[in-house]
Amino acid sequence: MPQSFKVIFKKDTQRQFLEHVEKKISVANMARLCACSERTIRDWRREKFPMDEACFVKLCKRIRMTPPKEISLLSRYAHTSEAGKKGAMAMLQKFGGFPADEAYRKAQWKKWWDTNGKFHLPSHLLPIPLHKPRKSADLAEFVGIVMGDGSISDYQVSITLHQADDLSYSRYIAKLIKKLFHLTPKVYHRPKYSVLVIVVSRRELVSLLHSFGLPIGNKIRQRLAIPNWIKDKEAYTIACVRGLLDTDGTVINHQYTVNGKMYCYKKLAFTSASQQLRDDVARIFANVGIKSRIAGRDVRIDSVENVRRYFEKIGSNNPKHLKRYKDSSTISSLRRVAPNGKAAAC
Repeated sequence: MPQSFKVIFKKDTQRQFLEHVEKKISVANMARLCACSERTIRDWRREKFPMDEACFVKLCKRIRMTPPKEISLLSRYAHTSEAGKKGAMAMLQKFGGFPADEAYRKAQWKKWWDTNGKFHLPSHLLPIPLHKPRKSADLAEFVGIVMGDGSISDYQVSITLHQADDLSYSRYIAKLIKKLFHLTPKVYHRPKYSVLVIVVSRRELVSLLHSFGLPIGNKIRQRLAIPNWIKDKEAYTIACVRGLLDTDGTVINHQYTVNGKMYCYKKLAFTSASQQLRDDVARIFANVGIKSRIAGRDVRIDSVENVRRYFEKIGSNNPKHLKRYKDSSTISSLRRVAPNGKAAAC
């Protein structure tokens, strides 16, 4: 590859040369001839930096001009030698020498890091302390919420809810996070998908929740189940199930007609793709005296009495569920008749 040079003019001579060329051809034509931008031509004219030798020769030929004698050529990389010397001096002053062996240098750094470096981190690199709550009903409920509509990655905990229906409930969850971990989560609204996402980006929180039995990554593949420390105490199991049904549960308005009579009452369903989790929830219902049945991916509470017992024994902190339950609890199993004498919808 031929060596590239820069043309070194005396002061103001490069400007005068290009102004002379411009009298015969335009800046745009000069740029096309030199395969560069018009801005480069103008920078050369202002003597911002030396022009390329190849372009200088082309312009001289184009206007049939004998090249001036008051010029010299300089390799375009001539400055690198001086820059290298300055870099070497800086290295010597800072480190006292040069690493002769890169593998040795890395080994020595690793040795320093393991014995000293990681124990004396600057304050801006230290993790922010995280409040670690004791096991409690509040913590068990939060575990249930994350098991329901939450997800955990290596660095983040997020809970996804319906943007409109669960707006009030999202505020409850945010307060619960602040109470348990002394953290204020971020809440992101995504109208395109009709969801809001409660997010805490803290690796320490991920590790803490994992230690409490929550899986990192795909919950179903890891056979999601209620942690044993929650199963060991009834107050914890009730709180955890409340969190599960407040997120993955549904209050169903069931209506049917018999002999022209319309009947309407509430059912309750919990849905999960984890068979182990469905079994755990059904077992907890049985332990607190609530009859339920497993149907596909649902755990269902069908009777009016057992739905009532659920809201009395376990309850809900999701205003959406409470509203749906109370709206029809006063008309359970009652016939509603329209003015025309036919049964009306519930």
